[in-house]
Amino acid sequence: MGLLDNKTQEIYYTGSQVFIITAALSSSNNTYSLTNLESEYGSCLVVSDIRVYVESGNSSFTNREIFDFTISDSVLTITSAADGGDGAVAFGDIAALSTEGELRIELRHHSFGGYRHTSLADIVSSFMVAYVGDGKLITNVAKSDVLFHARRGIAEFSYDVLKTVKVQEVELSTSLSIPMPQDYVSYIKLSFIGSDGIKRIIYPTRLTVNPTEAPTQDSDYNYVYDGDGNIISGDSYTETKWQAYDTDNITGNINANDDYFVGRDDRLDYSFGGRHGLEPEHQQINGYFTIDERTGSFAFSSDLSGKIITIEYVSDSLGTDAEMKVHKFAEEALYKHIAFNVLATKRNIPEYIVQRYKKERRAALRNAKLRLSKLNLEYMAQVMRGKGKQIKN
Repeated sequence: MGLLDNKTQEIYYTGSQVFIITAALSSSNNTYSLTNLESEYGSCLVVSDIRVYVESGNSSFTNREIFDFTISDSVLTITSAADGGDGAVAFGDIAALSTEGELRIELRHHSFGGYRHTSLADIVSSFMVAYVGDGKLITNVAKSDVLFHARRGIAEFSYDVLKTVKVQEVELSTSLSIPMPQDYVSYIKLSFIGSDGIKRIIYPTRLTVNPTEAPTQDSDYNYVYDGDGNIISGDSYTETKWQAYDTDNITGNINANDDYFVGRDDRLDYSFGGRHGLEPEHQQINGYFTIDERTGSFAFSSDLSGKIITIEYVSDSLGTDAEMKVHKFAEEALYKHIAFNVLATKRNIPEYIVQRYKKERRAALRNAKLRLSKLNLEYMAQVMRGKGKQIKN
């Protein structure tokens, strides 16, 4: 069966599925299959994944969202009127008007382009069919082992093959701190967004540090303990001073209206030559950030307060069921990864077999990287044209 045979274009483009409600059906039908909607979503649906509406073109009927329903085994059941279900009441209103209506089931989170990926469940099922069984190199293996190696493969691929990059946009408060995203593994780039929508890179700084511990001390410089004998942590002096520091003293930034440009003699003593000896990494006005491992957050310099910050970071793609998928360009590489790791952990497998699958894994991984690199002739031509510009004095 084709991969799209159980999906409709309506579900793909609208993220919803519609069932017709007539006066005859409103009282007798209260169950609806979610199979097609789950196929688009990529995993089994629960109540919190969807919103349900009852609508009608009849002006005498008030369109409404309903909340009294359950989901079990890919079937949505509308709570009966006897049990106080608001959906059954809406059905009754449609029946009383002798009109036709619609039950619309809408995904709360819907995105396009899902066809590019293969889900973890499909990867495991396909591997069990293609690689495991009588007459095959892997005669038997627990499905849990295959699932483990598939999850590890997706995580490893996310770092340097699939390059699963996420971007979080946050307004920086006066606390000058933003917590790491929930599924954060490592950052790629931090920027702030100007009024023109263009991002300006924020650079990490080596001028300060975020202490991992800041124990409280008494007047004799001894540590202070709580009732359980644990050291009481206080505020970091280093962080407090850094947040209050004016970064113009670091960058050498001079305002265009400063008397330095007017040439007043009484300002020359401390303005003239203010940029002499600056380090290139500090001679910029985009601000700075540090990583505070103690609180699991990013700390920013004071000149970034109130700005919109974007955090580009890498995740391991294991945060949710919907994320556990692999691009089709890397699907074969993941099969080779699972096969190699299963064989490498089994007893009595000849070493030459293990090494063969190790080489096949490496080759498949290299092919996946090339396919996902998105290099093409048009892009390369643009780069080369940029290198042909003349440099003028």
